[in-house]
Amino acid sequence: MLVDTKTLVPMTEANQNFSRVARLVDEAGTAVILKNNSPRYVVVGFEEYDALQAFRVTRRQKVEKEADRLLSENIEALQELAK
Repeated sequence: MLVDTKTLVPMTEANQNFSRVARLVDEAGTAVILKNNSPRYVVVGFEEYDALQAFRVTRRQKVEKEADRLLSENIEALQELAK
């Protein structure tokens, strides 16, 4: 993941000045909070979060549908292997 160094905020500063973190998110779309000098948390706006959650749900549904298809197509072989 590429991170804009201008959006990095140390944990201590995020705790002391969360309004700066919110301002970064408004301006840049994200803020990355560092813990022990390593990227640990990403703060995003709610619309971005909502879009990510919708994507995850859609992806999970596609995976489950494909798994069901594969199981139904191969049920006889799977039952034989289970013996």
